[in-house]
Amino acid sequence: MTEPASFEEAQAELERIVTQLEQGQTSLDEALALWERGEALYAFCRAKLDAAKGKVEELARRVEEARP
Repeated sequence: MTEPASFEEAQAELERIVTQLEQGQTSLDEALALWERGEALYAFCRAKLDAAKGKVEELARRVEEARP
């Protein structure tokens, strides 16, 4: 499985997987593979969000330190 190029790409693929699973028209093996891919995409998105949160917090700290 390839890693998505961006958060948005991962989110879109994850949404497609959820839709497929909700429709209930996949075989058990396919559903398990989709679930595993969904977990990997979720972890990717979570890591991107955590990194973005860290950057925002760092920038906010810098702004506070720069104030007279």
